[in-house]
Amino acid sequence: MIWAVLPAKNFDQAKERLSPALSAPERRDLFRAMFEDVLAALADAPSLAGVMVVTRDAEAIAITRPYGARILHEDANNGQTAAIEFAAATLANEGAGGMLTMPGDVPLATGAEVEQVLASHGDHEGARMTIVPAHDERGSNCIVCSPPGLIPFQFGNDSFRPHLAATQDRGVTPNIIKFPGIGLDIDRPEDLLALLTRVEQTGETGRAVTYLYDSGVARRLEQEANRASSA
Repeated sequence: MIWAVLPAKNFDQAKERLSPALSAPERRDLFRAMFEDVLAALADAPSLAGVMVVTRDAEAIAITRPYGARILHEDANNGQTAAIEFAAATLANEGAGGMLTMPGDVPLATGAEVEQVLASHGDHEGARMTIVPAHDERGSNCIVCSPPGLIPFQFGNDSFRPHLAATQDRGVTPNIIKFPGIGLDIDRPEDLLALLTRVEQTGETGRAVTYLYDSGVARRLEQEANRASSA
């Protein structure tokens, strides 16, 4: 069975690359909402053996508990790669067959997409890797690997191709699939505008989308974009 792993850094330090568009409290509140959107999507995927949240943030722990997810406590905030390596080693020691990991900044991900990723990954014997890239094909927005520690992880701004190369170095052909929800990660101000454009077209919603509109952030960003385009 495959466990899902969701890392969560301290909310107060989240999404600093959005600072040109959002204040520190806005970044914190947005990440909190996105994190719970992703947690809810994973909890809505019945094929998973369970969900593990890797964090030392008290608020992340409080949000996690009602979902019945397992909490793996970090001793320090050492980044996404270290958190995933820690979880992979823990799961491998416990005999887990595989691991799925997603970041906490893909608010339009759904349980249905997670189920499709797992179905594509399969449950046959042998080493295998499935990757869902970010919309710009730079990041790795979802990785499923069997066994959990199949490759050394290299998360960051441009992790997709290094993860492909690491998989091929193990003699495994990576399975690459794309999904619109999982593929849209919110790292930069332009990603926020892409999110707003999409939900206006599709009617998709969630905690992060609701926060952006209820807080007035969406209206402000759209007004700023309109002024910039007409300048």
